[in-house]
Amino acid sequence: MSGKLEAIWIKRGRRNAMDGKQSAKLIAGKGLENNADIGGKRQVTIISSESWRQMMSELRAEVAPSARRANLMVSGVDLRSTRGRSLKIGPCLLKVNGETRPCERMDEAFAGLRRAMDPDWRGGIYAEVVTDGYISVGDQVEWLE
Repeated sequence: MSGKLEAIWIKRGRRNAMDGKQSAKLIAGKGLENNADIGGKRQVTIISSESWRQMMSELRAEVAPSARRANLMVSGVDLRSTRGRSLKIGPCLLKVNGETRPCERMDEAFAGLRRAMDPDWRGGIYAEVVTDGYISVGDQVEWLE
């Protein structure tokens, strides 16, 4: 099953705005070029557009998905329980290191959002970049076996 890269956001800094981009460079071992968070095991954070829409429906809210403060939004791929798996986005390979747990900032965006993210990895995943390359909104996203 393959999906699509729906959105790219670059974080300027702690508690700063997320800048939407049509394309970006992923750097192996570091993450997104010009992103505030570089290196470590949490180089890129990813959310699912389907999970976001489900949460917004449950909460009867209309919050922009950039409020999640993730770097990438994908559709058509299930992010649940994917620790250790390899995800290909465009020409780049990423290794999933775990679930991104929601923090109190989510309730600043909308009351109850943090709790809505708790089940089924709806807060998204975090990954390391294995191979460099440029990604663009619309790129194919797929799990590698």
